[in-house]
Amino acid sequence: MAIEDYRSTMERCSRCSYCKWIPFAHVKSWRFAKGCPSIEYNKFHAYSAGGRLAVALSLLDGRFDYSDSDSLLDIFYKCQMCGLCDISDKICRYTMEPLEALREIRFKLIEDGQLLPQHMPVIDNLRKEDNMMMKSKTERGKWADGLDVKDVTQESAEVVFHAGCRFSYDEELWKIPRTAVTLLKNAGVDVGIMGKDENCCGVRAYNMGYRGEFTKYAENNIEAWTTAGVKTVVTSCADGYYAFKRLYPQLGSKFKVFHTVEFINRLIKEGKIKFTKNVPITVTYHDPCHLGRQGEPYIPWTGEEKKIRNQIVVREPRKPRYNGLNGVYEPPREMLKSIPGLELVEMERIREYAWCCGAGGGVQEAYPEFSLWTATERIEEAKATGAQAVVTACGWCERNFIDAINESGQKMKVYDILELVQQAL
Repeated sequence: MAIEDYRSTMERCSRCSYCKWIPFAHVKSWRFAKGCPSIEYNKFHAYSAGGRLAVALSLLDGRFDYSDSDSLLDIFYKCQMCGLCDISDKICRYTMEPLEALREIRFKLIEDGQLLPQHMPVIDNLRKEDNMMMKSKTERGKWADGLDVKDVTQESAEVVFHAGCRFSYDEELWKIPRTAVTLLKNAGVDVGIMGKDENCCGVRAYNMGYRGEFTKYAENNIEAWTTAGVKTVVTSCADGYYAFKRLYPQLGSKFKVFHTVEFINRLIKEGKIKFTKNVPITVTYHDPCHLGRQGEPYIPWTGEEKKIRNQIVVREPRKPRYNGLNGVYEPPREMLKSIPGLELVEMERIREYAWCCGAGGGVQEAYPEFSLWTATERIEEAKATGAQAVVTACGWCERNFIDAINESGQKMKVYDILELVQQAL
């Protein structure tokens, strides 16, 4: 699609400010009622979904051009693309699609050469080294050294485990993919990895506006998995999960896709993973944006948008409504509740209305202070539950929480959910 296809979303935005809050029926306190980190941090309407749609409509209609605003790129890029605005808007306006419109705006900016300088080194490294971590391609498979796991480029396996860029290069987090592969192997799963030949999923570049890079990596991964004969893709990366589950099917991918919390939760229920130790800790769970509200499976749709009496917008046939309800919420919570001695307490903003960790949309790379502020807000919410630790299922979330805690000097432990599973074995 193109930016022009979202004109109706831009025109029908009533500036109701739903995009700035979690739905009012879910508000439990003023302190944790806000939904959009960008508007809360910048305190100016242009940094909300409604404000960005208004600016985009002015660009589309030629009322001003790029040279008229020095802050234009700041407005469109200082956003984690977390999707909360999209979910909240659909409470009362189910045909609104602000997230997709904002993504198309970024595609348009890149096509027109309006590049954010802070993103360029990351994108250049992606093009040269196939990762978003400013690292060498040759280092990609080091996380799996000594694991004795199949290399699917050399031998067949039914399941391929995709580590993702963050877990592949962040040495402090290597224990997560290593634990995932070990759990799968010990449960009898025929699993393999791509090792040094694994590529980026492409979705972080996609959310920065680089659609061409995303398509390249999506096609490369689909071809590599097809050549290797794998049937199922399992990943611990929430970004990768979203890419493989929602975006890759639009390019012809037909693989079964699971996040490790889905796959391992099933193994626990089947008795293939059994707990023998107590883990006496009180934790709260953070829903990653790309696993939660954006983690819904792709539903094909072919239709057109029409207006009844040139006023009421309808889609024929009815277009799938991605409202976040079918994201991955229960498996991680079931896993945590099944661990002996562990107590799970919930934050106020959870599931499809969870506050973002702050690491997505190119914000971590371009606006690190904003990124860490967003994470610190979530840590404050976690502390308010009385929990000793915040648990998540995304390496990008985990890294941003760790960095925010170190920066602020707060005392809160951060775990990937698989670390607690490992402690209970």
